[in-house]
Amino acid sequence: MKSEFLTSAASRADWPESALPEIVVVGRSNVGKSSFINAFTNRKNLAYVGNTPGKTRLINFFTIDGCWTLVDVPGYGYAKMSKGQLEKLGKMMDDYFLNRINIAGVIQLVDGRHEPTADDLDMVSFFREMKYPIIVAATKIDKVPKTKRIAAMKKIAQKLQLPLKSICPVSSVEKTGFDKVEELIGEKLEQYKNKAKEESADQN
Repeated sequence: MKSEFLTSAASRADWPESALPEIVVVGRSNVGKSSFINAFTNRKNLAYVGNTPGKTRLINFFTIDGCWTLVDVPGYGYAKMSKGQLEKLGKMMDDYFLNRINIAGVIQLVDGRHEPTADDLDMVSFFREMKYPIIVAATKIDKVPKTKRIAAMKKIAQKLQLPLKSICPVSSVEKTGFDKVEELIGEKLEQYKNKAKEESADQN
């Protein structure tokens, strides 16, 4: 997998002019988003990993194999920001999710050790309304005893009202579970391509 940093965007004016489909990684600030991206792309420092959650303030775009774009958006649920900063961040995210036409799917990260939070449920509900295909990656699965992992995944699937097969237990430490994520991304990209073809045929 060849991954390259494309650009960072603070507003719509900074979005890359690209027709490539985009898969967006979302999750709480402390869910291990940067570690997930680095492990998925097999790059040590593609996404910034900080000791303090909530460091990502911009929307970051990375091209993958020249075929699609991985998008890293700011984590949610992080309280140590001023009201003004939070509002600015919210507007930036809303504008992207409501108006970016390239979005082919979303990877929703949840902490594999716990049930999804109210914020996680709100995000999944929003993506469902937007009709964005959802892949769920349950992070930090290495911290869940092996005998309890299936039960943990079932609980997450049930809480999010998603099929168990769309939940991927992953570990950025052990570098496990990413093959399934990649496989599901491939499916979403194929669906996006087919939908684009159908819409193009309808217009003609």
